This record gives sequence, C-alpha cells and structure tokens, in this order.
Amino acid sequence: MNQKRWIALVVAAGLFLASIGFQFFSSMATADFENMLNLQDPDDKFGEKVIERGSGNNKIAVLHLDGVIQDTTPSTLINTNSYNHQRFLDMLDKAGEDNRVNGIILRVNTPGGGVVESAEIHDKILEIQEQYEKPIYVSMGNTAASGGYYISAPADKIVAHNATLTGSIGVIMESFNFAEFADEHGIDFNTIKSGEYKDIMSMSREMTDDEREILQTMIDDMYAEFVQVIVDGREMSEDRVRELGDGRVYTGSQAQEEGLVDELGSLDDTIEIMREDHDLANAQVIEYEPGFNFNQWFGGTVQSMFRSESDLIGIKDLLRENNAPRAMYLYSQ
Repeated sequence: MNQKRWIALVVAAGLFLASIGFQFFSSMATADFENMLNLQDPDDKFGEKVIERGSGNNKIAVLHLDGVIQDTTPSTLINTNSYNHQRFLDMLDKAGEDNRVNGIILRVNTPGGGVVESAEIHDKILEIQEQYEKPIYVSMGNTAASGGYYISAPADKIVAHNATLTGSIGVIMESFNFAEFADEHGIDFNTIKSGEYKDIMSMSREMTDDEREILQTMIDDMYAEFVQVIVDGREMSEDRVRELGDGRVYTGSQAQEEGLVDELGSLDDTIEIMREDHDLANAQVIEYEPGFNFNQWFGGTVQSMFRSESDLIGIKDLLRENNAPRAMYLYSQ
C-alpha cells in the first residue's frame, strides 16, 4: 500500500473517531443530569419528571406502557428503550405505595403480549385498587389491543382516542411448519422424545388431530379467563363479552359505542377527567423515569450513534426470545 493510501486511511480513521467524540461530548453537554439525579430517596429506583406543576402534596402519576408485553431481558448496553416488564410492575408498586399519589393513569400503547405478563399487570392493578383505594384510569394510545385491553379492563375509567385500535379480545398461538419444504429438499429430522406429545407444534411435521384438540382446549381456557376479566372489570354479561370478543379490533369510537371504553379523548383529557372526578384540580402531574444510571445513559448515547445496529440487535433478541410457540393475548396485523 503506497504512502497516499496510508495517509487517506489515517485521515478517515481520525475523522471517524472525532465524529464519535463529538457526539459523545454533545450528549454529555445536553444530558439533564439534574433530572437524572432527582431521586427522592437514595434507594429509590425511579426519579420523577414533572409534567404539570401544581400546588400542595397531591400528585397524579402517569405510567407509560409501550411495546409488546413480554418478560424478556433487554440488552444491558445498547437496547435500553424496550418494554421492561419488571420495571413496569415496580412503577405500579411505587405509585400504589406513595401516599402523595392520589390517582394513577396508565398510558397504554401496546398490541398486547404474553398471557402471564398481562395477568400479572392486571392483578397488580386490582391489588392497588383494593389495598390503597386509588383510582386508576387508562388512556389508550394508538393501539391498546388484546393484552392491552386485558390490562385496561379493571380500570376505573377507560379513555380512548377516536382512532385508537382496541379490542382484539382473544388468544392466539402460532408456529411455522416447513415439513413439505423439507421433504422437497431432502431434509430429514431426527427427534428423540420421552412421550407422544413432547414435540407438539413441531415445525418439522404436520400436527395431529389429537394435538390440535389439546392445544385448542388450552386456548379455550385462556380465552375464558380473558372473558371473565372483562365481565368483572366492565360489568358486562358473559354472553355480551363473547359476542364482542371474536378477535376483531375496534376503533376508539366503536369501542365506546359497544361499552368497551368510557370516554373519548387524549392523555391530557384523561388527566383533566381525573382531576374533575376526584377533586384533584391542583394536583401535580408526574411521570416516573429510571434513576440515573451510567450504563443506561451511555447506552442511550451509543444507541443514538449506532441506530441501525441497535435495531438489528433488537430484532435478533426478539427472534431469539420467541423461537418457541406460546399463547399470546396479541393483536398482529
């Protein structure tokens, strides 16, 4: 390699490192360290971000649920913005235990997710309502379907936007089957199993009638649980819920007509409705955010510099976590 090529490589490397350094120090300069460090307690996992100032000690806490509801472990460095199930449960606990929080609003924007995870959130909401007697309202975003509606059902009031997609009441379980493709291309599978149904929903062979019946029974049981959650939360008859719960989605306005949501409006409207309903006109409105953590902040900086790479890592994680079939309260287009 001649001298000119070496010089060009050195200059290109220098410019690349300078670019990374500039973005790093720019992030340092613009980071809101005061807000990051604004913890009420050294042992507290969360800080508070004030959305609307108020007078007195009353607060309305807004908790955001964004993304697929699944208990997966996000990448510790780059993937810092995905849904974190345990963190959301901890936020619910904090809002319930804080005696200065007089009302909780869940901003739900999710197509749903895991059956167990949705049930855990639902049960936590009931626990807060019963133990602390605090009103919990739901403000639906773009999508609050399937598991998103499951967790909304016990709320004291549900507010959706006209264009919100909600409903999708039901359970789904899917898997790939490429047995025919394998036969056409001479691919053999060797499976050693301890029982007849150990490889149920195998991707390498057709499903038997007995296996389909077993899985359908499971899905029917989970669907019955979903129906009961709505019967209890919305005080509707089981027949009516089953009539509405055929898997279809509804717009916010359609859902209101069917009695699945109470009112139409935005997050701001939901806050005002709670203020009026519970005499919280002067309450401060806050959101929880993770307390300052260098890994999280640095991860966000790295993510902004390598956006495409972090997206690929997220897709890779999702595929790895979902390589086995599972029952889901999930709306998928």
